[in-house]
Amino acid sequence: MSRLRTIARRSFLIGSAAIAGGVVFGVYQVRKTPANPLKDGLAPGAAALNPWVRIDKNGITLITPQTDLGQGAYSVQALLIAEELDLDFGQFRTEPGPPAAAYYNRALGSEQVPFLSYDKGMAAEALRGAMGGLFKLMGLMVTGGSSTVPDGFDKLREAGAIARETLKLAASGKTGVAVAQLKTAGGAVLLPDGQSIKYTELAEMAATLEPVTAVTLREPSQWRLIGKPQQRLDIVAKSTGTQAYGIDVAMPGMVHAAVKVNPRQGGKLVRFDASKAKAMRGVKQIVPVTNGVAVIADNSWRAFQAIKQIACEWGPAPYPAEMAGHWSAIAASFTAERLDKEWRHDGKVDQALAEGPVIEAEYKVPYVAHQPLEPLNAVVKVGADGVDVWVAHQMPRFAQEKVAAITGHKPEQVRLHQQSAGGSFGHRLEFENVTLCAEIAKQLPGVPVKLTYSREEDFAHDFPRQIGMARGKGRVKNGQVDAYDLQVATVSASASQAGRLGQPQPGPDLQIAAGAWNQPFAIPNFRMRAYKVPELAPTSSWRSVGASSQGFFANAFLEELIHAAGADPLKERLRLCNHEVSRKVLEAVGQMSHWGTPLGPNRGRGLAFVESFGVPVAEVVEVTKMDKGIRIDKVFVALDVGRVVDPVNFDNQVKGAVVWALGHAMNCEITYADGMAQQTNFPQHPGMRLDQCPEIVVRALENAPQVRGVGEPPVPPAAPALAAAIFAATGKRLREMPFSKFVDFV
Repeated sequence: MSRLRTIARRSFLIGSAAIAGGVVFGVYQVRKTPANPLKDGLAPGAAALNPWVRIDKNGITLITPQTDLGQGAYSVQALLIAEELDLDFGQFRTEPGPPAAAYYNRALGSEQVPFLSYDKGMAAEALRGAMGGLFKLMGLMVTGGSSTVPDGFDKLREAGAIARETLKLAASGKTGVAVAQLKTAGGAVLLPDGQSIKYTELAEMAATLEPVTAVTLREPSQWRLIGKPQQRLDIVAKSTGTQAYGIDVAMPGMVHAAVKVNPRQGGKLVRFDASKAKAMRGVKQIVPVTNGVAVIADNSWRAFQAIKQIACEWGPAPYPAEMAGHWSAIAASFTAERLDKEWRHDGKVDQALAEGPVIEAEYKVPYVAHQPLEPLNAVVKVGADGVDVWVAHQMPRFAQEKVAAITGHKPEQVRLHQQSAGGSFGHRLEFENVTLCAEIAKQLPGVPVKLTYSREEDFAHDFPRQIGMARGKGRVKNGQVDAYDLQVATVSASASQAGRLGQPQPGPDLQIAAGAWNQPFAIPNFRMRAYKVPELAPTSSWRSVGASSQGFFANAFLEELIHAAGADPLKERLRLCNHEVSRKVLEAVGQMSHWGTPLGPNRGRGLAFVESFGVPVAEVVEVTKMDKGIRIDKVFVALDVGRVVDPVNFDNQVKGAVVWALGHAMNCEITYADGMAQQTNFPQHPGMRLDQCPEIVVRALENAPQVRGVGEPPVPPAAPALAAAIFAATGKRLREMPFSKFVDFV
């Protein structure tokens, strides 16, 4: 077993100890700097000034290890390095780099703590530091949790500054001019007499020096790139259809594979008959894989056609075959035995409810698929000295481990070549495409095998968002919300994922409560309890994870209480808000949407607020009731990420998240019949249509003290804001997604 896996297993126990206040690990281990992976095989005359900057006589390469899933990760990482290295866009190239411990994600670790994001007390900060150190110790290289910018904001600028100062030192050695007299600009060191030396001309000398690590980062007033509109590095390629994704990988001698795996997730393959498929044109081989069978052919189309002709007998699903069983299991989980944690208990909730009258409501959210536009794929070539893998993956070091376990190599012998992804939304945190391709390639040593999922196979074997239910009890008093008691029961996507990684998940699951317990509202009597449902269908992280459903539950019930109190939804939230940054976000969205002004007949506004991933987001949705259904007219979004790195990409990320969230709230669910997902393609799981997209207005605030990410936080408020708007326009209360079960959309 590799060191990564050993440490990863221990980490969950260490994390629990840290949460309990125990000593976690030695200071020396945490302070130890991971090895620079760029030094392996470095060409003569090239300088790897740190894990993020490589320079040789031919050019400058910036390493951008966080996976680009379409969110612009490569561009924003490069921007942060280039800011301090005094490079302009066009003066460098980027590479994702090799999977390595040096690229650990400290920010993601610091988010895994059971404290309010704005709690800066000693215990909260100590635990954040401990968990960040733990992720460093593990070398946990993960893209997710809207952590690319928070993780890189300081360390990537520091990497650029270290490279800059080291290059100045090299220039000083070459010219005899003191470092203090040197400046940098445009990829060159500037001498006092006006001459300049390009970084590429200094690489060989810089390679002989110890990097200058005592650097000072520039003040915001000196920034050239951060906060300024930028053109993403991939915009031309994506606009001209020349962007290469994992699915585009091609090489000489490559064969193509398609798989058919038990559509009852986790069920076994009993037997199969491939006699028809064997006789089809282009078919080279048919081999068994875990819980299924694979066809190897000379192109992907022929592999797809042949796999359809294989008759399979499948074993049963290890979860209820019909949806009624899933909902029954959830409804039965509101018990003391299934209580995961009482996350919040302010005031005297039971006493307040006993004084009545009590307002009660129940809410549901379904399983939903990730459905990225690019279906899963991978290319694997197994050789005697190692394995090469071409794939887009969010946890590349774990992917290396899984491939190594299949092929019999050491993890360090698995060379993973990171690709750009055509979407993910959490889908590429999973491994089946990689492991199945490795199983096939192991049987064809020396041959590159490309596995491409059909759209139907991609849907059938997705690990969807968690299914869940919430029950609320509350009371209003003197026109105000007085008691709020929310119970949430969901399956644990975190435990489901951890199980597939072979890891235990001790302690309460933060994601079962995320988006509900951590809202900055000082309701006098406020209780939030989370219940863990025994695993049903396997689930995974879906864009905004727990908050995607709990944000709906929390807002929907609060909205009902505010309505019962006869209060204004914005004014009451402002009255209850006890966090100044969040208050300003609410005020901003009110100003943007002209909250309180009349809209006219058959129209409605809805407001929702969710804090997730440390980002407070308020959204207002405006709708019109038409003869044929509900039309979404406009959406206003205000949010605070502390610092906007690229305003253009920021705006696109927010708008994309809103469209994503609204489409799923309107239309999407995964249901199981006979243990199999009934939705197998986009027509059965449709997002928002182009002609349905509303105008979206975004305002970024920068009052928060810490830099945060933006890919996921705009998702959770969209569904409850839409539900509130529909109620305002129609009087119909929506307590279950997808909303198209109850209203039509035009």
